[in-house]
Amino acid sequence: MERPNILLITTDQQRFDTIHALGNKEIFTPHLNWLADEGITFNRCYSACPVCMPARATIMTGKEAYTHGLTGNNNDCLPMRDHVTFPKLLTENGYQTRAEGKLHFFPMRATYGIEHADLPMDYFNEMRKYGKYSTRHHGVGENEVEPFINTQNEADSLTHWTVDKSMDFIENRDPTRPFFLWTSFTKPHSPLDPNLSFWEIYNGIEMQDPVMGDWSADMDTAPLGFYKPTFQLNNVWRMSKAQKKQIKRAYYACISQIDYNLGLLFARMRELNLLENTWIIFTSDHGDLLGDHNMCAKTNFLEGSSHIPLLIKPPAAFGSSDARYAGLQCDKLTTLADIMPTVLSICKINSPEDLDGNDLLHYIEDESEKDFYGNCEDKYFAFMDKQFKYMWTWYGGEELLFDLKSDPLEQHNLAALPEYNSVKEKLKGNMIENMKKTSPHMVDGNKLSAGEKINSHRNISRFPGLNTTLFPRDSFH
Repeated sequence: MERPNILLITTDQQRFDTIHALGNKEIFTPHLNWLADEGITFNRCYSACPVCMPARATIMTGKEAYTHGLTGNNNDCLPMRDHVTFPKLLTENGYQTRAEGKLHFFPMRATYGIEHADLPMDYFNEMRKYGKYSTRHHGVGENEVEPFINTQNEADSLTHWTVDKSMDFIENRDPTRPFFLWTSFTKPHSPLDPNLSFWEIYNGIEMQDPVMGDWSADMDTAPLGFYKPTFQLNNVWRMSKAQKKQIKRAYYACISQIDYNLGLLFARMRELNLLENTWIIFTSDHGDLLGDHNMCAKTNFLEGSSHIPLLIKPPAAFGSSDARYAGLQCDKLTTLADIMPTVLSICKINSPEDLDGNDLLHYIEDESEKDFYGNCEDKYFAFMDKQFKYMWTWYGGEELLFDLKSDPLEQHNLAALPEYNSVKEKLKGNMIENMKKTSPHMVDGNKLSAGEKINSHRNISRFPGLNTTLFPRDSFH
């Protein structure tokens, strides 16, 4: 029997609630809708370290950041050098492996088992070579969320280039080998600079207000330890409600631009008869708070930051479905660590025994369900079960507790309410037991060692991400 192909599609900083078929009636996502209708939706997928480099290392290694050791966007360790990656195993087992788009590995040109990669830096170099106007000629930084409407030709955008390179690969690959293709978009990560045509499709569509809670509406009393990434990276907490809606519109436009370009890739796969034997997996490295609770960006474990989409579509000829999976939804907790064992299982390749993830095609059928432990930068921690989520930050030891079943928007902090003390202590105790293994320097017995409380944005240094495309790096958007 012919071995299956794998198409892994990732976006950068796309939160969970951004697919029309899954409930967002403001956004246009026809091709993500198709994946959801024809495949499995994992409704409770979370990034256990919601920043770029650790999350991508988790995808590659099947190990959570607290296991592979990289819990921040830095080069403290090289997890993909020190742990086996699933593309390496695929390559060793006869797969042709390719990545098109953002990898954000260190060093930049390392591929860690992927045979070949074309990176965003290659796009910018190509644009310069041919004297074209590239995406980044507006001055808005990598972390700033003020929107900009890009009047560049859409066909010259980095989003389109990523799909173009992906189509080049499937058209010119080695036909004697199955393939693994990672199509990796840089959007909707800021700068929020969609092309004009995608901005215009949202003309007249009213965006919902950002979410506010009883703990976040007043910045004078809000737990500012959870706001450090926002204070460091952007200005959303200063903005009016109307401005936040414009941010959301630009963000949605970037997602639609990705989605519509995916239509080109899926159409080419149909023409090449590849849909019949290709598994398609769609996810993101982490989310974006998008103005909720006066925050943008990621890093903490609030829903907008760590809750991400995960769709898996099985092979099927265009116009037909695999009845076992079409439209199936799974409400069990899942993470990015599940991608490696799932891919290897599909490809009939044995997984290493020490992975943190599960084979999702078996996970949806068995009775087990894991809880969730998260650690980001050794400053933000969380523990979550089927109903409740507890969060703690090193900055002042501030804590949040939410009942996600009755309060999915996290508007009511239960951490200080006596009637929820037993729930809080149970989740906190589970979190501490995990911290003893991953961050023992922060635990003394059962007591957590907290740092200084953040009392003002003025104490936080700014990092708006002011970069030109002349400096070689793999995190351009």
